[in-house]
Amino acid sequence: MTVRGGFRNSCLRVIMPAALWLLCAACTGSETPSTKREVSTASPAYGDTLVEGTIGEASTLIPILASDSASHSVAGLIYNGLIKYDKNLKIVGDLAESYLVSPDGLTITFKLRHNVVWHDGKPFTSRDVLYTYRVIIDPKTPTAYSEDFKQVAAVTAPDEHTVVVRYARPYAPSLASWGVAILPSHLLEGQDITKSPLARKPVGTGPFRFAEWVAGQKIVLEANKDYFEGRPYLDRYVFRLIPDTSTMYMELKAGGIDQMGLTPVQFARQTDSPRFKSAFNKYRYPSNGYLYLGYNLRHPTFKDTRVRRAITAAINKQELIQGVLFGMGQKANGPMIPGRWAHNPNVKDIAYDPAYARQLLAEAGWKNGPDGFLQKEGKPLSFTILTNQGNQQRLMTAQIIQQRLKQVGIDVRIRVVEWAAFLKEFIDKGNFEVVLLAWLTSQDPDMYDIWHSSKTKPGELNFIGYNNPEVDRLLEEGRSTFDIEKRKKAYYRIQDILAEEQPYTFLYVPDALPVVSSRIRGIEPAPAGIGHNLIRWYVPRMEQRY
Repeated sequence: MTVRGGFRNSCLRVIMPAALWLLCAACTGSETPSTKREVSTASPAYGDTLVEGTIGEASTLIPILASDSASHSVAGLIYNGLIKYDKNLKIVGDLAESYLVSPDGLTITFKLRHNVVWHDGKPFTSRDVLYTYRVIIDPKTPTAYSEDFKQVAAVTAPDEHTVVVRYARPYAPSLASWGVAILPSHLLEGQDITKSPLARKPVGTGPFRFAEWVAGQKIVLEANKDYFEGRPYLDRYVFRLIPDTSTMYMELKAGGIDQMGLTPVQFARQTDSPRFKSAFNKYRYPSNGYLYLGYNLRHPTFKDTRVRRAITAAINKQELIQGVLFGMGQKANGPMIPGRWAHNPNVKDIAYDPAYARQLLAEAGWKNGPDGFLQKEGKPLSFTILTNQGNQQRLMTAQIIQQRLKQVGIDVRIRVVEWAAFLKEFIDKGNFEVVLLAWLTSQDPDMYDIWHSSKTKPGELNFIGYNNPEVDRLLEEGRSTFDIEKRKKAYYRIQDILAEEQPYTFLYVPDALPVVSSRIRGIEPAPAGIGHNLIRWYVPRMEQRY
C-alpha cells in the first residue's frame, strides 16, 4: 500500500488498504527507532493540546478519496479499520474484536466490537462495513484503492456484529486490506460521496473527533471521550499548516508547535544544544518510504529507455545521501525497502558513471549542441523537474541532480509548486515531464496500484503511464498466492525489470527524524514507530500549557 506525498516524519497511524502507497509532501514511515526511552515518574493526566507542524494541507477527510499523506495523517485519528498493525507490526483487530481466516485463506469472518459508536452517537454495525465495501468498488467512486476489494467475491453480514468476506481465489493482501477506514453508512448511503460534507467535516469512530478546519492554517481535532479503547489523555490534536521547514523549525523552538519532522541538517547541526535537548526528544529510524524521479513515459524523450538509464547513471546517489541527508539514509535501488522480505538484495542498480551516461545518450542520437547541451533534430535535451513546495531536502536533491545532469549535457529546470495544486493540476492530470516525489509504503509488498498498466486513469497511482506485460503478469501472480517463496520470486523479478527499464530513478530511503516536545510523555518507541500508542501520550498536570 502506498501513499503519496513528501517525507513527513510520521508518528501517527495511517489507516489505508494493504496495497496503498501514499504520495507524501514530507512523510516517512516506521522501523525500530534508535533513541533512548523516556523516563518519567509523573502521573498520566487528562488535558492539554499537541500541535503538529505539517507542510502539506489535507485534500479531503474521506480517506478512500485521498491518496496523499497529509489527508491520511489526519483521517487516521478520526477513523478506524477492521484491523490494524500493532506496535510490533502484527495484524490485530481494531473495529473487529476478533477475526478468523479459513484454512484455505478464502474466507475471513470478522466479529465486530459491540461498544463502538460514531462521533455523532449512532452505533457502528456491519451495515457500515457493507456500505464501505460497496462504495469503494462502485465505478463512480474516484478512488485509487478499489483494486483490493475487486478481488472479493462476496461480503455478507449474518447479523449486526458479524461480517463474512469470501474470495474466489487466493489474495495475499486480503486480511491487511481491511485496515481501510470504515465509513458511516447512515451519513453517506444514497448520496454522491464526492459531494459529501464529510470531506470537510468528517464523522468517524476514532480516538479524536473533528472540531475545526481553517483552510490554509490548521485542522483541530478533539478527544473522543467515548472511544472504545479509552479516551486519549490529550484533549486536542492540532495539525498546523506551515509550508516551509525552516519556518516550522523556528515555530518549534518558539513553542508554536510541539512536533515536526526535522530535516537532516536540523537534526545533525541545530538541535544538539543542552537547551534544545531538555525541551525536546529526537528520534531517528529508517523510514517506510523512498524518494524517486518519476518520468512521464508518454513524453517522447522518456519513451527511450536509454535516456532514463543515462539520467540514473549521471546521478551520484551517495552524494545525495551525504550532501542532503548528512548520511542519514540509504540508497534505493527499487520500490522495496531494504531489509524487508520482498527486497531483492541482488538487483543490478545502475552505478554512478557519467561516461556511461554520455555513451547511452549518444546511442540514443543526442549530440553536442553549440550551447554545450545535447540536442537531436535541432531540439535540446531539456526538461523540468517538478516538486512540491516547502520541502528543502527535496529542493536540494533537485539542485544537485540539476548540476550532475548539466555535466553530461542535459539542461534541467526546477519548478516548485504548492502541494494541493501539485497533486490536482499536475500529477493527477499527467501534466509534467519529470517529478521528484516520494512513496510511503505499507508492510505488504503488493505494488499493483503503482505499476500495473490498468491503473493509469486520472487520480490513480500509475500516473507515469508505465506498461509492461510481464510486470502486469508478475504483479497478478504475486498477489494471488499465499506462498511466500512464490511471491518473493515474482517481486524479485519485478525489481530486476524496473532496474533495467528505469521508469523511476530510485534515489534514497531517508531516515525518519521526528521531534516531540519533552512535556509530552508516554511515548513508546517500537518497530511501528512512535505513534502506535498515541492515545496514551499525556502531559503531566503541572506542565500543561493549553
